[in-house]
Amino acid sequence: EVQLVESGGGFVQAGGSLRLSCAASGFTFDNYAIGWFRQAPGKEREGVSCISNRGGTIFHRNFAQGRFTVSRDNAKNQVYLQMNNLEPEDTAVYVCAAERNDYCSGDRWDYWGQGTQVTVSS
Repeated sequence: EVQLVESGGGFVQAGGSLRLSCAASGFTFDNYAIGWFRQAPGKEREGVSCISNRGGTIFHRNFAQGRFTVSRDNAKNQVYLQMNNLEPEDTAVYVCAAERNDYCSGDRWDYWGQGTQVTVSS
């Protein structure tokens, strides 16, 4: 059974940090690029960051650059999203997704997790 399970969300004050994890199982992890997305209440889902299958290429949306870091440990089948200097606007459900590709094309996401809630208070 294919699974992507996010964890690490929670409640934090503005300026704080959280580290999200995405644990994968049921597929050959290092054949997949992994993306992080988020969806705030009343808003459309948006991409946050993406990391290629072996971690050599990383993309961040503008709002994430300088504050968020994405990394992966293929030996553990995990991807991490370190989020620093969080702002209330970062409040959302954060979801990871897997694309069968060496790099982040964003054309098609094969598997999705259920998400973890991040709430940032002002």
